[in-house]
Amino acid sequence: MAADSTAGTDAAGDVILEVRDLRKEFSGLVALDGVTMDLREGEIVGLIGPNGAGKTTLFNCVGGVYPPTGGTVTLDGEDITGLSAHRIARRGLARTFQITRPLEELTVLENAMVGAHIHSRRRGPARELAMEQLEFVGLADRSNEQAHELTIAGQKRLELARAIATRPRVLLLDEIMAGLTPSETQGMLDLFRELRAEGLSLLIIEHDMSAIMSVSDRVKVLDNGVGIAFDTPQAVANDETVIEAYIGSEADEALGAAPGGDEDGDA
Repeated sequence: MAADSTAGTDAAGDVILEVRDLRKEFSGLVALDGVTMDLREGEIVGLIGPNGAGKTTLFNCVGGVYPPTGGTVTLDGEDITGLSAHRIARRGLARTFQITRPLEELTVLENAMVGAHIHSRRRGPARELAMEQLEFVGLADRSNEQAHELTIAGQKRLELARAIATRPRVLLLDEIMAGLTPSETQGMLDLFRELRAEGLSLLIIEHDMSAIMSVSDRVKVLDNGVGIAFDTPQAVANDETVIEAYIGSEADEALGAAPGGDEDGDA
């Protein structure tokens, strides 16, 4: 089994998000059992595992949707365990959801302004910040359209724009590439790299293993609510415990080619 690695990339900075011994029970059912991991400034960490492994539950506990049963979550040195999602967002942690949730009666710009309003109730500054993020994700020219008119790919980009309009330091992205074409996926990966270059830290749940392996500095693997590996993409892809966790779902195809592996391609 790959040991939990504390070595990030050369570009990664200090630890900004730390999860220690996180546990979550639902009516006696253990969904998370002592999960520990960290995320550094300017780092991308992929969070993978079979269906039902506890990935979204981890996001919900870190982001304030569920209070953990045990353990701690620390953001930039501050204990945020059990705080509400709104209070956590104000401290610099934003997230997206598996299913896009645009406010369909509002325009694309107004949707992005929802995120911007977390720091400013004034319409002018919120509008300016929202437009900056729409420009970043490539939706500025559609700012006056209704959100429901966007394609799935457009709605995914709007979800990202709304999240980064909160001016976060940490982004939790829950399957934001699901349902995208290969070219759309590549475009999203490029955005992730730009965000990392600006110093943001990203924790990404994703089932497209070739994509997540190509962009992540480290990868955390969950199985049945337990962390079974935390290391570089190449080490995780070659870890026998990780491969065994994917048996029954074509492990080689699921894990894909990690950077530095035997297969070629940029994913």
